[in-house]
Amino acid sequence: MKQLSIDTGVEEFCINGKGVLRFNPSDPNLYHRFFALGPELAALDRELGEKSAALPAEDAQAGFALLADYDARIKALLGEVFGPENDFDKALGGVNLAGVAANGHRVVQNLLEALTPILQEGARRHLEARAADAEAQAEAARAVRGAL
Repeated sequence: MKQLSIDTGVEEFCINGKGVLRFNPSDPNLYHRFFALGPELAALDRELGEKSAALPAEDAQAGFALLADYDARIKALLGEVFGPENDFDKALGGVNLAGVAANGHRVVQNLLEALTPILQEGARRHLEARAADAEAQAEAARAVRGAL
């Protein structure tokens, strides 16, 4: 079988020296999915807060089950954004995204904050490439008009 190698712009990011996340930071589809994730995450967070508040304080097992459910749901959403080939459980070493990190933020918030500048830089590269293409097309059109 012949092989065909295509540059898809996919880059690999090692997370905390353990897992790997692969995606194209300048993919506009991924960019839009990532930033559309905000309202969904906020709704999940509200739901988690409401359900947590309704649990009896002595029912730790129910609280842990709720956090496990939240973790699975958020990882499924991230899989939809970044593609099913990215295993967020493995990439994050099994850490629950609902967990609170040393800085007081949920792990999912820290993940999104780390990814945001990477995607913003990718979007900038995408826009610059589109602008360069448009400029080249305009230059070619001017050359054609000048030759007439």
